[in-house]
Amino acid sequence: MSKLLLHIILITSLGYAQKNYPADTVLASPQVSIIEKSAILPISAWQRISYNSELLACQFYPSCSNYGALAVRDYGPIIGLAITADRIVRCNPFALNYHYEMHGEFHYPDYRLVDSVQVSRPRYASNKSPLLAAGLSTIIPGTGRIYAGRFLDGLMGLWMVLLPGTAAYGSSQDGQSMKGNFFAGITLIFWLGEIYGAYRTAKYYQRPKKDG
Repeated sequence: MSKLLLHIILITSLGYAQKNYPADTVLASPQVSIIEKSAILPISAWQRISYNSELLACQFYPSCSNYGALAVRDYGPIIGLAITADRIVRCNPFALNYHYEMHGEFHYPDYRLVDSVQVSRPRYASNKSPLLAAGLSTIIPGTGRIYAGRFLDGLMGLWMVLLPGTAAYGSSQDGQSMKGNFFAGITLIFWLGEIYGAYRTAKYYQRPKKDG
């Protein structure tokens, strides 16, 4: 418990440090509620680490941390964190290949993969049902993405639910209720992210149909 409190204090102190990072703009906005700011605060703290290390540079534009801050601002902490979890799952070694397949846009001059929180319309017509995809991932996380054509993203999504889920179960078995509840919360966020991500993949992330 003392270690968890120490981590919370560290994140909080980092979050309130000098304001030089993108998420700070959202954090300082008067239109963002206290609850939303509490969800954005760890993102702001993370940027103080990731923006100072090339090893942690994000392949997407906007970066996953900025994407998460915008999602929480626009949709609130619960849905916003689920949307963020979806992006984290998709930010994997296979993202570039999937981006090429759907003829995605690139951000210049750094050539990051353009992926906005809000997508106005699908780039290509989809023959996959977003509702079916979401339903599949509700039952078994990751299967909705697999149905929608992204097998590797589906495996990553399943892994990101199983990992904290296993930690939550182990902690509860050991009588560490606070730690168990923490990991259970993360599991819930990534499970909701899988439902949202499956829907989004089936609707927006489709490759062009081959002629003939």
